[in-house]
Amino acid sequence: MLDAVLFADLVTELPAAVRLQRLVNTLRNHFACGAVALLQLQQAQLKPVAVQGLLRETLGRRFVVAQHPRLAAILASRQPVRFPPGSELPDPYDGLLAETPGEAVPVHDCMGVSLYVEGRCWGALTLDALSPAGFDALAILQLQQLSLLVEAAIRITELEQANRALRQGELPAAGTSTAGAQQYEIIGQSPALQRILQELDVVASSELPVLLLGETGVGKELFARQLHRRSGRADKPMIYVNCAALPESLAESELFGHSKGAFSGALSERAGRFDAADGGTLFLDEVGELPLSVQAKLLRVLQNGEIQRLGSDKLQRVNVRLVAATNRDLQQQVKQGEFRADLYHRLSVYPIPIPPLRERSEDLPLLAGHFLEQNRSRLGLRSLRLAPTAELALLGYNWPGNIRELEHVISRAAIKALSQGAQRSDIVILQPELLDLPQTIRAPLSPAPAILPTQGLKEAVNQYQQQLILQALQQHQQCWSKAARALQLDASNLHKLAQRLGLK
Repeated sequence: MLDAVLFADLVTELPAAVRLQRLVNTLRNHFACGAVALLQLQQAQLKPVAVQGLLRETLGRRFVVAQHPRLAAILASRQPVRFPPGSELPDPYDGLLAETPGEAVPVHDCMGVSLYVEGRCWGALTLDALSPAGFDALAILQLQQLSLLVEAAIRITELEQANRALRQGELPAAGTSTAGAQQYEIIGQSPALQRILQELDVVASSELPVLLLGETGVGKELFARQLHRRSGRADKPMIYVNCAALPESLAESELFGHSKGAFSGALSERAGRFDAADGGTLFLDEVGELPLSVQAKLLRVLQNGEIQRLGSDKLQRVNVRLVAATNRDLQQQVKQGEFRADLYHRLSVYPIPIPPLRERSEDLPLLAGHFLEQNRSRLGLRSLRLAPTAELALLGYNWPGNIRELEHVISRAAIKALSQGAQRSDIVILQPELLDLPQTIRAPLSPAPAILPTQGLKEAVNQYQQQLILQALQQHQQCWSKAARALQLDASNLHKLAQRLGLK
């Protein structure tokens, strides 16, 4: 029966996330275990791509293999590895089980197997049973046999993704496992984020200038790097320039270079950032801060592909794709004479607004999990996670500083927890008071949220359900059973709905 279900999914064209999620759901039901996780190896980290029985924040975590002995042992073997109930090796999922959030994993059985696709180690599959005798010799044998079907499902998913990209005229998603891609990874699964990523994939194959618009802290640089990685210039450099940090007297020299003797102290010829980006991408962050004198020269590059070094009469051709970003209203700056209208129209050939964090509430648990795992690793903790009430506090906050503010809030709370006596060998749980969120700018929990014109029906329904659940929990002192009765739901169904909406 299990083979029939897995084979049916193999021959059906499904979105990658759906196929892999159905896979772990099926395996959890078959083995009757507490949790199943499918993790993809990216350099020295394992990235969860589908989980069942674990908190949603797990999807945002990146497990450094060297810091998790159980995961390292699974990857080191081509055979299934079982960890008996008495194993002293720390469990990477401590505090992350959906059935016992925040608690140490009880005495249980755990097994896993490494996965290989076309001769390369793709990642691992892990299974956790809450009972101490959950997996016997037959279960281990079945896992070894089923791992072949799991590997086939992964390979088919990769082929479908590559085929779909080619049909749409996009570049295959190569290089996503590089160290650079990991460092600048965009975390999230919300519809708002997926729309932006799809738009970036489409525009990446063109040579059009792109203007990224968004509030401070939304991660505009990450989206610029994603655009570069998905473009035909991915094997060439992407040069970052923070225009706000350029002194007006040096901005022209920094961007276009200078010749010997161009000014006092110019003892030799020096190439600029456009030279460094030749053949690749130049990212101008905070482009609204550029002096008007430099804007005129930037316009020439966009029009003719030519630069002129300071102190030189010679024109030099460069092949650079320009991506700019700003948190300012450039149209207003144009009206006020602070930004050239012709340059604005050249830069904004393809504007892309980046949504603020408050419009990506479904991504907040994943982002929180990502920063929690980073701080767990940095501080040498056994486990670090949010109390359910702390997660609700994060979801009820307006985040004017966006993702950067979230990162700082979690880092500060982790250090506070240690300073107040938490032990590194414990499961450190961050309570709401450690987050130190300003009360004055929390988002109000109204029963009927305003539906924006750009918001789809599904997003509006999800947002409405989120706010109703949060309101019920607040009214009943975070008691889930009472909140379920108030909402006229079965308690187990409320937990499932909250998990789907990213509230758990």
